[in-house]
Amino acid sequence: MKLNTLSLSVAIALSATVLAGCGGGSSNNDTNQTTSPNTNTGSTSNTVTEPTWTAGQYDSASSFVNQCETPREGTDPFENAPYPDQAGTAMHEKMFLRSYTHETYLWYDEVEDKDPKHPDFDSDDEKDTVDKYFEHLKTDATTASGDLKDKYHYSESYEDYKKEADSGVVSGYGVRWAFISNTPPRVLRVAYTQDGSPAATAGLQRGDTVTAINGTDINTSDSSGIENLNAGLLPGADEEHSFTIKREGVEDPITISMTSGDIQSTPVQNAKVIDVADKKVGYVQFNQFISVGQQPLIDAFNQFSNANINELVIDMRYNGGGLVIMSAQLGYMVAGEAQTNASLDNDAAKSINNDAKVFTRSIRNDKVEAASAKENYYPFERRKIDWDAGRYTSQVLPSVDMDTVYILASSGTCSASESLINGLRGIDVNVVLIGGQTCGKPYGFTPTPNCGEVYYTVQFKGANAKEFGDYAEGFKPVPASSITQTTIGLTDEVPGCSVADDFSKQLGDTEEGMLAAALTHIETGACPVVAKESAQSSVTFRQSLQNDGIKLAQPFHPMRNGMVDIKVKEQ
Repeated sequence: MKLNTLSLSVAIALSATVLAGCGGGSSNNDTNQTTSPNTNTGSTSNTVTEPTWTAGQYDSASSFVNQCETPREGTDPFENAPYPDQAGTAMHEKMFLRSYTHETYLWYDEVEDKDPKHPDFDSDDEKDTVDKYFEHLKTDATTASGDLKDKYHYSESYEDYKKEADSGVVSGYGVRWAFISNTPPRVLRVAYTQDGSPAATAGLQRGDTVTAINGTDINTSDSSGIENLNAGLLPGADEEHSFTIKREGVEDPITISMTSGDIQSTPVQNAKVIDVADKKVGYVQFNQFISVGQQPLIDAFNQFSNANINELVIDMRYNGGGLVIMSAQLGYMVAGEAQTNASLDNDAAKSINNDAKVFTRSIRNDKVEAASAKENYYPFERRKIDWDAGRYTSQVLPSVDMDTVYILASSGTCSASESLINGLRGIDVNVVLIGGQTCGKPYGFTPTPNCGEVYYTVQFKGANAKEFGDYAEGFKPVPASSITQTTIGLTDEVPGCSVADDFSKQLGDTEEGMLAAALTHIETGACPVVAKESAQSSVTFRQSLQNDGIKLAQPFHPMRNGMVDIKVKEQ
C-alpha cells in the first residue's frame, strides 16, 4: 500500500498549487553556506546554501521539501524507488515545517513565527534541533476547561510509519496497557494482547495488574526508577524486560519476561453472534482503523449478515482511531445503502453534487477550505479498497442495515472512532453509547513525510452531515430522558449507560460489564442498575488518584491514535 506517496502528493499539492506565494519573500539567495553529502543528485558540489528566515514572509513548502541535513542514500525498501532526499541543511528542514504549518495547520494564525535558527527555547543547543522546532509549531491557546487546544502534535520515523501503515506492524510486546492512574499510586493493567504476540505467548491476561518492571516498584518516584520503568514500557528492538504482575485469584506475584519485536496488529477480534431472548446480536471488538483491518471487518459483517442479526454491538473502547476512509466504510456497513444513499458513483469529489449522504466534512483553514471544497467531503463509502494499489474497487462491502447500533466506549475511544459515532448520528442512526466518555478529538491530519521523519499536525476538524463537530470534550453517555437537544446528531450527549471497564472478564464475554449492559439494554430498553453504581464508584476512584507526581511514558502510535486523511484513487 503506497500510503506515503499518496500522503505526500496531497500535502505538497496543496502547498504548491494552492498556497504558493502566500506572503512570499523568504530569502533563498542568502550566502550562508554549509556542506552536506549530495549522493542522490549526481552533483559534484558539496556546498549547500542555507535559507534564511524573515519574519512573516513564507516561501512555498514545496521549495524546501526533501532537502535534508542527512540525506538517505539508496533505495526506499517500502517503495522500491530511490529516496527523494537531496542535500540540504537542518534549516531547510525547519523552513519546510514552518511553511507547511503556515499553509495547512488549522490554527496557523496562532503560531508565533520565531527564527528557526535561533528559536530561544532555552540555552541548551539540543533544543534547536528540527524535532524541537516542530514541537513549537502549534498554538499555545487553551480551551475553556484549561486544556491545551492542540494536544495532537506528533512525529515518528518514516520506517515506523510505513511498517504500521502498510502492514499493521508496530514495535513492542503486543500488549495494550490501560493506564488507569499514571501517577502514584499508579494503576497499570493489561487491557488485551495481540494474537500470537510476545505478550500473549508469555501468558499476560486481561486484568493483570503490573506491580514492578525490571524489579522497580511501579510507584517509584526517583528519576532512575522512572527511567527503568519507561525502558520496559517503551522498549527498543529485541529488548528483554521483566514484569511482575498481580493476577486476580492468584495469591503470589507472577514474574514474566518479554522480548520486544515487530508485532502484527489484529485490529478485529472476537466477532460473534450472541442470542439474547429472541434476538440475534452481532458483536465485534474493533481496535484500530487500519488497512489490514479491512478484510477481517468484511468477514465479521458477512458473518452478521448471514446470521440475519437484529442488533449490533461494536466494541471500540480501546480504538484510538486511524483512517477516516475506513470509518466511512464502517459507517456504510452499519447503516446500509438505503440510509446512506451510497452508490458506486460515490467518490468524495462528487458527493456534494449527488444524493450520497455525507459521512464527514473536513473543516480546514481559510486557505485550504476554499481551494479544495469538494475534497473535504467523505460520503459513506460502500466500496472495498485495494490498499496495495491505493484504489477503490467495484466490490461492494457487506452491510447489516441497522437503524440502531450499540458502541462500547471509553476515554480510549478517539478520532476516527468518534467520527463513526458523529457520522452515523448525522444521518439519524440511533447510537447507544455504553461505557464512558470518549476522548474528544474531532481533529485530524495527513501524514507528511520529509527527510526520514513523518509529521502529524492538526489540519482539519470533522463535522457530520448536520455540520456538528463540537465534541472536543468527548461524547458522553447519558440517560435519553436527560437530553434536551431533541434533534439527533447536534450534541455531544449520546443516549446510553455509564459503565466501568470490567477487567475481571475477557473482552467478548457476555458477563463483562460493558457488553452485559448493552445486552441488558437490548433486552429491556434500560440500563442495569448495577452498571450505574459500578461506573460511579469507578469515576470516584479515578478522581481520587489524580495526585501530583511523575507520569510514566505511554506507548503512542500516531496511526493508531488519530483521524488520518489518506486520499484513495478512483478505479
